[in-house]
Formats: sequence, structure tokens, C-alpha cells
Amino acid sequence: MTSVLVYGAYGLTGRFVVAELRERGFTPVLSGRDAAKLPGGRPASVDDPAALDRALDGVAAVINAAGPFAATALPVASTAIRAGIPYVDVAAEIEANLDTFALTADTAVVPAMAFFGGLGDLLATAAMGDWTSADEVHVAYGLSGWHPTPGTLAAGQVSRERRGGKRVRFAGGRLEHRDDALPSLEWAFPEPLGTRPVLGEFSMADIVTIPRHLEVPSVTSYMTVDAAQGLATAAERDAAETFVVDVRVRRGGEERRAVARGEDIYAVSAPLAVEAVERILTGRARMKGVASAGEIFDAVDFLRALAPRIAVDFS
Repeated sequence: MTSVLVYGAYGLTGRFVVAELRERGFTPVLSGRDAAKLPGGRPASVDDPAALDRALDGVAAVINAAGPFAATALPVASTAIRAGIPYVDVAAEIEANLDTFALTADTAVVPAMAFFGGLGDLLATAAMGDWTSADEVHVAYGLSGWHPTPGTLAAGQVSRERRGGKRVRFAGGRLEHRDDALPSLEWAFPEPLGTRPVLGEFSMADIVTIPRHLEVPSVTSYMTVDAAQGLATAAERDAAETFVVDVRVRRGGEERRAVARGEDIYAVSAPLAVEAVERILTGRARMKGVASAGEIFDAVDFLRALAPRIAVDFS
């Protein structure tokens, strides 16, 4: 069976990835920084290139699920590139995504292949259809709640430190760092969710994955206020979220839309990442090198393959 290394295999998302690989007939090879959590695995520190080389020996691909990705993405991706094998991560850290996109590779390297970043990029790409450009993309997250993992909180803190406490948005064809408050407004989600209060410019990895390959000068993300408050209070995670991701692409007076529905933003990152690896290994990627999800895969076909975990409607 084909072996795939999972770096950060003992974290919440990592465990979902390991289970998804096994379900699809792959052999997961467990790795990460904490040897005590990896009995029988291949522990490797990100500051030990030789240990990372040994960890990746003989595997067909790598999925990095170990945040903060500011610390892990470049070392693990660089090791995969050196070994000539595909690299996929589930990073939602905008700055870490930009670090990875700056790499050069002869094999497939796909950052942000997860609920935040990859899913929005696939939905926006599918919604664009035959359009070669658009005026704006809007990605609205309707979450029933959000109880972040310790890894999510740590990653968010690192990102805030890297941008000096400012927030970031993509407007006018470039990233902007701002220190004003997020705008408050309402978003009309599909029923049964309906119209909900949201925070605008609640920027996630979509603002770097989408404009990387789509000609669009404005990408804006939105988050339901209830979910944003859950993130701020950092209560213990006791239940999985339900979600609606509503993506609208506008050009002139026309609008196209793609909507994804499902449950558990951490669990669904596993089929996204593993589907990406499977497509790369079976020759169903459009290109080699560093790319975002919508850039390297057939977006509509990829999204349909995620059923029933993620249900997608196009209009």
C-alpha cells in the first residue's frame, strides 16, 4: 500500500487525516515533533533537517497538520521538495501560506488544503466557470459555533504577532494591513440559516489562495458573529460545528454562487487534504509546482468527490 507521512499526526486534524488515509487504503506514517506521542512513529524536529529526511524516507507524499505552520510549513515542505515528493498542508495562517507559495518546486506543493483556504478557493473557482476575471469574490462562513483547538489559537497568535497586531485584507489587487475595527453587517445565507449578523473582512487563507490564480482585485471573507465570539472566548470544544460556506463571484451586474454545507470544520479538512494527495499521486493534478487548490485541480470535479461529507450547490 502507498505510504503517506502525516506530520502532526497526534493533533485533532492530524488524527482525522490518519483515519481518512486508512479508510482510502493508504498506509499512514505518523510523525511530528513530540516523540512521546509517537510510539512506533517517526518523530522529527523541524530544526533537524537530517531527522526530517529520515522521517520522509520511502513515503509517497506528506500531509502537514502541525501548527503553528509558521514553524513547520517551510521546513517540512522543503524536505518534501528535496525528496521529490508531493507536499500538502492544512494551514490557515495567511503568513505561512505566503511563505509556502514563495517556494519553488518540481513536485506538487499545495498549502491551505483545508476548510479555510482550500475549500473557499475551490468554490470560487467553480463559481467563476468560464469567466476569466471578476470584480470581486465574497466568502461568507455561516458556522453554528466555533470552539477552536489549542493549535488553532496558537497559530492565530503567531499570525497576529507576525503582522504587528494588525488585521489584513485583500483589496485593490493587494494585501493591506489595517488597525481599524472589522465592519459589522448582515449576510443573507441560504435557508434554513437565513440572514445573520457577520463580521466583514474576517480574513482567512482565502485572501491568498483565490487571487493567486484568479484575476480578481477584491476578495472579502465574512464570519458569523456567534462563531467569531466563540473563537474569542476559546471555550473547550465539546461539539462539532455545522457550517454553510456561501461564495459569491460578481462581475458587472452578474453574480454566480457556490454553496457548501457540512459538519465539523476540523474533520472535513481531512477529506480535502487526502483527496488532494490521491489526485496528485494518480496523475489528476493540472500542474506541478507550488499551487493553490483551485489552481491545480478541477474544482467542480473535486468538490463533487467530497460528497457526502461536504454537499455543494452551484447557481
